[in-house]
Amino acid sequence: MAIKIIGIVLTIAGAIGLIFGVLGIFGTLIINVNSWAMTILGFVFFVSGIGMLKKLGDS
Repeated sequence: MAIKIIGIVLTIAGAIGLIFGVLGIFGTLIINVNSWAMTILGFVFFVSGIGMLKKLGDS
C-alpha cells in the first residue's frame, strides 16, 4: 500500500516538474529554477513513479 502511494506521488510530482520545465524551456518562466534541470528531474520522477505502479500491478 505504501509503495502505491509513493508511486502516485512520484508520478504527480514528475508530471508537475515536466510541465514547469517545458514551459520554462519554451519561454514562460514560472519558477526561478533552471528549466532543463526541472525537466530532467520531472522526467526521472515520472518514469520512476510509473515503473513503481507497473511493478505493483504485476504482483
